[in-house]
Amino acid sequence: MENEQLMEQKVIVFQLKDEEYAVSVEQVGSIERSIPITRVPQTPKYVKGVINLRGVVTPVIDLRHRFGMGNAEMNESTRIIIVYLDDMEVGLIVDSANDVIDIPTRKIEPAPEVIDSVHVDYIDGVVQIDNRLLILLNLNKVLKNENLQEMLEG
Repeated sequence: MENEQLMEQKVIVFQLKDEEYAVSVEQVGSIERSIPITRVPQTPKYVKGVINLRGVVTPVIDLRHRFGMGNAEMNESTRIIIVYLDDMEVGLIVDSANDVIDIPTRKIEPAPEVIDSVHVDYIDGVVQIDNRLLILLNLNKVLKNENLQEMLEG
């Protein structure tokens, strides 16, 4: 039984446009409904600003914009996934957060060269589960940007 648990990875599944993405549950702090976002001047366009989440000022990134998918209107299903990376806390705006699932690590395949507009560098792999194709994101690479780093550390 213990070996089986090691062979699975628990992920949060979320949606951007018509595709489902996943990030490891270990990197997720919380999933929030829409919160007022304060714009920060002179940041990359995909950085929407900052939110005050329980007393912690957290930068927020629009993942659609980061991946070149254009902007989405915030609506009832829009969520902000709070993720932790090293000692950074960042909010990711997604179209919806669908569920938490366990994926067998043996089913994770290397990322194909291109998945629509998401650059292959941002992807750890893909998993086919039932009739779903989940794209596993590498948050280190998604969030890697000098301007972003400065803003987060600043």
